[in-house]
Amino acid sequence: MKVALGGTFDPIHDGHRRLFDHAFERGDVTVGLTSDDLARETRHEERYVRPFEERRAALETELAALAEEHDREYEIRRLDEPTGIAAEEDFDVLVVSPETENGGVEVNRRRAEAGLDPLDIEVVDHLAAEDGDIVSSTRIVRGEIDEHGTLTPEREGRARPK
Repeated sequence: MKVALGGTFDPIHDGHRRLFDHAFERGDVTVGLTSDDLARETRHEERYVRPFEERRAALETELAALAEEHDREYEIRRLDEPTGIAAEEDFDVLVVSPETENGGVEVNRRRAEAGLDPLDIEVVDHLAAEDGDIVSSTRIVRGEIDEHGTLTPEREGRARPK
């Protein structure tokens, strides 16, 4: 089975690892990594995102270990538009997070227009951080949590009831 997923992945955290693991459980994986231009366009709030090649190197490290663990193949492709590779290639499954599920619906719309079969869209729930909110790259960059969802010392006192 051929599985696709995409994102900016900066920084990579345990929520991303959950998506990757789910994808590798299904089959061989192609990850669309947003280009620098697309990363700027799709960020919900203005924040620094590392250059494409740095993000690609970090992603390569993560995927290589999981691919070996699951005895699967993987590929990283550059995404220049949000629906990217999944609307153009022969995939079976698209793995998404809850906030990107609508993008999966758009992918299937574009696939139908191109005469391609729809993808099975599999939504992987968010990972909860120590404070019950989601683990996200934005929260990590803000210094609220680490990549595992653990509260940083400066946030710990404010997030927990006393």
